[in-house]
Amino acid sequence: MQPTRIHDVVADEFGQVNDYILSQLKSEIPLIEQIGYYIISNGGKRLRPLMVLLAARAAQPKAGLTPSALANTIKMASIIEFIHTATLLHDDVVDESDMRRGKKTANEEWGNAPSVLVGDFLYTRSFQIMVDVGSFRCMEILSGTTNIISEGEVQQLINCGDPDTSEASYIKVIQYKTAKLFEGAALCGAVVAEANNDAQEALRQYGMYVGTAFQLIDDVMDYVSTAEEMGKSVGDDLAEGKPTLPLIYTMQHGTDEAKARVRSAIETGGLENLEAILSDVRLCGAIEYTEQEAQKQSELAIAAIAPLPDSPYKQALIDLANAAVNRRN
Repeated sequence: MQPTRIHDVVADEFGQVNDYILSQLKSEIPLIEQIGYYIISNGGKRLRPLMVLLAARAAQPKAGLTPSALANTIKMASIIEFIHTATLLHDDVVDESDMRRGKKTANEEWGNAPSVLVGDFLYTRSFQIMVDVGSFRCMEILSGTTNIISEGEVQQLINCGDPDTSEASYIKVIQYKTAKLFEGAALCGAVVAEANNDAQEALRQYGMYVGTAFQLIDDVMDYVSTAEEMGKSVGDDLAEGKPTLPLIYTMQHGTDEAKARVRSAIETGGLENLEAILSDVRLCGAIEYTEQEAQKQSELAIAAIAPLPDSPYKQALIDLANAAVNRRN
């Protein structure tokens, strides 16, 4: 991705978000600060808080944001990043991951228990900030969002090891566990900007579509990118027995030998046949199919915000939707 260019139109606000995030990591418990700073500063793109900022500006490009709305937008972007970071801490424990963004995961560095508890701290801190924002609508949105994310994570856990997982079930999981927070980010940006209902709905749809596209490409990268590009080990999804769309498609369209290899890998986990399965996935068209599905989601996202007034912020949202499907990290 090329996040710098997309960030440019909200560079000042983005800097304020980073400062506010760091200020809200303070705790009387040193380990909380240590782990919090470690994962927050670990090179993430901050796409979700960026979406809050762009959505708020795109929703009110002419009137602009009042000082109060701007302050709440900064806080809302920080809330979204805290929720996202909490899910990463918990996911890495569940998945027994040892690498994220090219560095050791918090659970690898400090252990599972501290990682889970600091994730809980970030969740609760985000809701403290929500109270400070004082938007009941945003509280409603994000309480529902975090609940659905949890449901998605549990469903993904259920699907692990199940080679008969359908494409529809897979899409539901990624919409719950990943796209729902993108949706919440865009919608809350519009809400705190005091946008009208039509603009709120347009941005809500935009967030869901972009988030779905983002996760589809994330799942492609497990089969086409290097460990250095991804910041994690190649084949992590396969090792965990996760039936992602490239594998589901291979199960449907690959050779009999490919189907048998993929089925066995999903059922048992492990990377014994990694090289052969990487070849299977590439040869049967699974990568192209998944990329095409991601492109459809990106196009739906752009169409959703077509009614919004033209502005640099709307263009940045369009660029972000395109960048979500043209990335390798």
